[in-house]
Amino acid sequence: MPQPLSSEEFWKALKSEAKEVADKEPLLASYLHACVLSHHNFETSLSFILSNKISDDVMPAMAVSEMFDEAYLLNPEMVEAAIIDAQASVVRDPAVSTYLPVISHFKGYQALQVHRLAYYLWQKGRKELALFLQSRSSEVFAVDIHPAAKIGKGVMLDHATGIVIGETAVVEDNVSILQNVTLGGTGNEQGDRHPKVRQGVMIGSGAKLLGNIEIGRGSKVGAGSVVLNNVPACVTVVGVPAKIVGKPHCTMPCESMQQNVLQDSGD
Repeated sequence: MPQPLSSEEFWKALKSEAKEVADKEPLLASYLHACVLSHHNFETSLSFILSNKISDDVMPAMAVSEMFDEAYLLNPEMVEAAIIDAQASVVRDPAVSTYLPVISHFKGYQALQVHRLAYYLWQKGRKELALFLQSRSSEVFAVDIHPAAKIGKGVMLDHATGIVIGETAVVEDNVSILQNVTLGGTGNEQGDRHPKVRQGVMIGSGAKLLGNIEIGRGSKVGAGSVVLNNVPACVTVVGVPAKIVGKPHCTMPCESMQQNVLQDSGD
């Protein structure tokens, strides 16, 4: 990952991108003005975008925006995390080279930022409101993350449709998760029952990680795998049930996004 930009640096870059697109595409000019160019900093812009995405007829955008504004004011680390998440998407996704589409269009990114607010509210004891945000995020983005799940910075939910992350799951910094991944339990057991994903991990599309297991730092989980046991650091696992087939060709599979696990076999 590159060095994280400051809020001011990121905001300057984002406004410049928005101005360039608005000049080239007049049909988007009013949209970009409302979402980016009319705001005085990144957090108010992001708050506007997210609140308009997840508001409904009962919970108006203004009320949701006030929740975001309060959280960003009292927890500047949430703004820092949003910037690092956006940088991660630009670095890892070959389909994007600027921040603007990540902030305004990428539902994995947006769902993750909504989760950060839900987690903030959950920690404050406002659990019903946090569950409301989880429900709306699931409806709008097709991403279902329990408000109590702990998620670090530099996380990319790529494509994101169908991702489910359970209550006691932990996702550390610099992790990439593709569509239709489940970090779930194995039944109706209580207590600590969901996976712990360490730094640098990449989880391929459709993988199911079940139970209170650990996915070691710098490991890779192949697409469609079912993982029921702990995974050591710096290995590639694949299959149903998943087995070790080799080692990733880099120390941070989350950045290479290489899903061809056959290249890792035999190491």
